[in-house]
Amino acid sequence: MIDSSVVSKNNVITQKKGNIVSDMDGETVMLSIEKGNYYNLGILGGVIWSLIEEPIKIDDLIGKLMSEYEVQQQECEEEVLSFIYALYDEDLILLDM
Repeated sequence: MIDSSVVSKNNVITQKKGNIVSDMDGETVMLSIEKGNYYNLGILGGVIWSLIEEPIKIDDLIGKLMSEYEVQQQECEEEVLSFIYALYDEDLILLDM
């Protein structure tokens, strides 16, 4: 479950440095040097990862994805917030409260 007191559409996020990221057959995979963990972000997760290379407001990120893909706003918001929370929970992003 997403803790809305931690992650909301008003937060600004960016990648946390110190990860090795690569493309494997169209899917983004990442190795956290700090934790020693491997992550498969998938195709869409890789798109999100590239969009948060520079700080971006989550609401703007959702807007970019909605303009690129055919998706309902509520579904996009729920999926993006869930993915961002998972990245936050693994300490892979910086989140400006």
